[in-house]
Amino acid sequence: MPDIKTAKRVLRQEIAGLEALENALGQEFIAVAQKIEDLIKDGKGRVVISGMGKSGHVAKKIAATLASTGTPAFFVHPAEASHGDLGMITAHDIVILLSNSGETAELKDISAYCKRFGIFLVGIVRKKTSALVDAADIALILPDTEEANSVNAPTTSTTMMMALGDALAVSLLESRGFENEDFKTFHPGGKLGAAFLTVAELMHKGSEIPLVDMGQKMSEALMTITGKKFGCAGVVESGKLVGIITDGDVRRHMDADFLGKKVADVMTKNPVTIRPKALAAEALNIMNTRQITSVFVAEDSKPVGIIHIHDLLRAGV
Repeated sequence: MPDIKTAKRVLRQEIAGLEALENALGQEFIAVAQKIEDLIKDGKGRVVISGMGKSGHVAKKIAATLASTGTPAFFVHPAEASHGDLGMITAHDIVILLSNSGETAELKDISAYCKRFGIFLVGIVRKKTSALVDAADIALILPDTEEANSVNAPTTSTTMMMALGDALAVSLLESRGFENEDFKTFHPGGKLGAAFLTVAELMHKGSEIPLVDMGQKMSEALMTITGKKFGCAGVVESGKLVGIITDGDVRRHMDADFLGKKVADVMTKNPVTIRPKALAAEALNIMNTRQITSVFVAEDSKPVGIIHIHDLLRAGV
């Protein structure tokens, strides 16, 4: 029967590998990161990553992580590279090859191509003495720790490779000051995109905003509330948002003289607002906390928009 002790032993072994990798990081890592920064600075260079088998799967993940965090990168399959895809690699690029043994036959054509055209080559490899280490301009050597199994299947080694790729991506990310807004640019869809949407991207603006003046009568305000379909109206004075009229305000002040009352007599003062640059998730939090369905968007107390809970739900926030 499968044993939880085995699972924990695997994790301990892989943790030991990661700790060894942390201790082994040095100037070679910094040199690779700096080379990538220098190459992509002019917008021409990309990071081309390749590997075979398990290393290939890790290479794909590293390429995806780099690309999503602002470092242009893509994966080239070594077998396809030998049949035409070498043309995807230019002299402006940096090539990173992943191999546990450093002797992967399928990588040799890419390595030779890099040498022929002077393309900077980085090897991520476990064996210090290997063809890939000899060919590479810089070799990042993984610690020679044991795999987490008795048949030597790639486990600890691939975990270290993936972690090294993450370390490289995050180092480059922080070095260039990559922020939430940049990250959202590369993740416009799905939950990641929704998490970084701003209020300004979802709000209604211009003539869609339900606004009334303090001096207007409630008969006019009701027409605005009904016509704009947000269930409320913002109250402005000298261009600034000073109050709000909601369905609740209407019910509380309803009497025989209601339609003739002034907006100022019915409104709730100092309504809650949100900034245009705030995350849409913050607007959702305000609505949930205060049990409301709309929030006015304001800059310097001036109303610039309104956001409804349906806008947030449609966007997947």
